[in-house]
Amino acid sequence: MLPPASTPHALTSPVNARTWWWPLVVFVLGTPLWLQLWEPRLFITINQWCAPLAAEFWTGLSLLGNGWGVLAVTAPLLVLAPRLMVAWLCAAPFAVLFARTGKFFIESPRPAAVVDNTQMRVVGELLHNVSMPSGHTLTAFAVASGIYFALSAAQRRRHWWLLVLAAGAGLARIAVGAHWPGDVAVGASLGLLSGLLGHQIWIRLPERQFAPSGWWLRIAAVLVALSVYHLLTEELDFAENHVAQQVLAVVAVGSLLAYVWRLLRERLNAI
Repeated sequence: MLPPASTPHALTSPVNARTWWWPLVVFVLGTPLWLQLWEPRLFITINQWCAPLAAEFWTGLSLLGNGWGVLAVTAPLLVLAPRLMVAWLCAAPFAVLFARTGKFFIESPRPAAVVDNTQMRVVGELLHNVSMPSGHTLTAFAVASGIYFALSAAQRRRHWWLLVLAAGAGLARIAVGAHWPGDVAVGASLGLLSGLLGHQIWIRLPERQFAPSGWWLRIAAVLVALSVYHLLTEELDFAENHVAQQVLAVVAVGSLLAYVWRLLRERLNAI
C-alpha cells in the first residue's frame, strides 16, 4: 500500500546528489542495447522468452505506460494520497517533451520492420517506425519515479516495487513486439530524469495545492475524467485490453466520486 495523504512535505526526504546519476547510469549501462550491438538476436530471444505468458498479461502491463491508462490506475490517489498524484503529474510534461523530441529527431525502425515476423510474437498493430525511445517505458518510469521520489527514505525502501513495475511495462513493449531493448533502456533513463525534474517542481508547491480545491488536484480530476471517456470509447493500444479498460473506468469513476465528495465537504466546512 502507498502511504496515506497525511504524509506532509516536511517528512519527504530530499533527493541527494547521487540520485541524479541514476538516469545516466541506466543510459550508460544500456549503451550496448541502444547501439544495437546484439540485435536482432537479443530482441528475438527476449520476445520469444516472454511468449509463453498470455498476451493479456503483457498488454495489461503496457497500459501502465499509456497516459490514459495510468491516469485511471492512479486515480485513487486523488483521495488516498493527493500529494503523490500531483508528484507524478509534475513529471508528466517532461516525459511528453522527451518522448516527442526523441521520436521527432530519431527515425529508427521498429523490430517488425527489420526482423522476419515469423520469428517474433507481435501483439496488436504491426508497427514499423519511430521506435526510439519507448514512450510507454518513459511514461511508466516517469510516473513510478515521480511517486517514488515523493516518498520519505523509509517509504522508498518499501516501495521499490514501483520501479520494478515500470520495468515490467518496458519488458512488455519487447514482449508485444513493439520495441527494441535499446528503446526501453533509453525510455527508462529519460523516465527517471523526468521523475527527478518533476520532483523539483513538486517540492516547491505550497501545501494548499494538495487540498481538494487546489488547482493541481482539480486538473488531475479533469484528466481522470477524460481518461474515463477514452477508456470507454477507444481501444488503448490493444484489443486485449478491453476488459482491463472497463475495470479501470470503474476505478476512475469511483475515485472521482470520492474526490467530489471530499471537495464538497471542504467547501461546507469552510462556510
